[in-house]
Amino acid sequence: MRSKLFVPGSRPELFQKAFASDADAISIDLEDAVPESMKAHARSEVARFLQNLDREHGKTIVIRINPLGSAHFNADLDALIGLDFNVINLPKAESADDIAMLAEAIGELEKQRAHSRPLKILANIESSRGLRFAGDIAAANARVMGLQIGYADLFEPLNIGRRHAGALEHVQLAVRFAAGEAGVAAYDGAFPDIADKTGFREEALRAKAIGFAGKSCIHPTQIAPANEAFMPSGTEIAFSRKVVEAWREAGAVGRGAIVVDGIMIDAPYAAKAEAVLQQAQRLAV
Repeated sequence: MRSKLFVPGSRPELFQKAFASDADAISIDLEDAVPESMKAHARSEVARFLQNLDREHGKTIVIRINPLGSAHFNADLDALIGLDFNVINLPKAESADDIAMLAEAIGELEKQRAHSRPLKILANIESSRGLRFAGDIAAANARVMGLQIGYADLFEPLNIGRRHAGALEHVQLAVRFAAGEAGVAAYDGAFPDIADKTGFREEALRAKAIGFAGKSCIHPTQIAPANEAFMPSGTEIAFSRKVVEAWREAGAVGRGAIVVDGIMIDAPYAAKAEAVLQQAQRLAV
C-alpha cells in the first residue's frame, strides 16, 4: 500500500471516486472523520457499499473502525465482518491486549459467518503509550499486518509541532524498528497541508528512506507523489540487479563479501537488493 486514500464513511458519494483513483488502497473511516451524530449512518452506508462491491475491483480495502471501549466498536464489527474488505484499522492501539481483544472478536464473528478470508489488522500508533508498546502491538497476533502512525493524536495533545524534524524522526524510527522486529510493514501518517505538495513529497521520501512501505493520503492530489516516492527508482533497480547477479556468482565460488560499483556488499545488502527487485516486479516497474 504505497498510497492509502482516506474517505469519510459518512460520504458515500466519494466511495466510487476513491475506487477510480490510482491509490493502492482506500481507507474508509468510521472514526475521526465521522461526527457522533452520523456514526450509525456511516456504518450502514459502508456496509451497503461493501455488499454491492464488484469482487474484481483490485483495490486493498481498509476500514478504520471506532476504538476499543467506544460505544461503536462492537456495532462496527457486527456490521462489517463477513463483507468484502481486507484490513481492519484499529485506532489508538496501546497494548498487545488491545490487539488480542480485537482479534478474538473478529475470529468469533468470522466463525459465525463462515468467512473464508481472515481479516488482517493495521494498528495505529497514536499515543505515548502506544509508541512505548509498539513492538508488543506489532507482535501481538498473526493478523497484524502493519503499524501506522497517527501524528495528530500523538503530537497535538503534547503541543509537539507537526513538522518538528526531531519528533518526526524519533517516532518514525521507533515505529519502523517495532514493525521490523515483528516482520510487519510500517506506514507513515497523513500530511495535513494539502496545498504543500513539495512538503508531502519530501516527507514521503524521508519515510521511504527509513523503510516505510507507504503513506496515508487525505486528498487525491497526494496519491501520485506517494506512489512515486515508495516505488523503487530506476537507479535502485539497476544497482539491485547488479548486486543480485554478482552475489549469486560469488556464492557459487564460496565468497561471502563482494564489491559492486565500489560498495562492499555482504548478506544484508544482498537481501535488500532481492527485496527491491521483488517489489519492482510486483509493481511492474
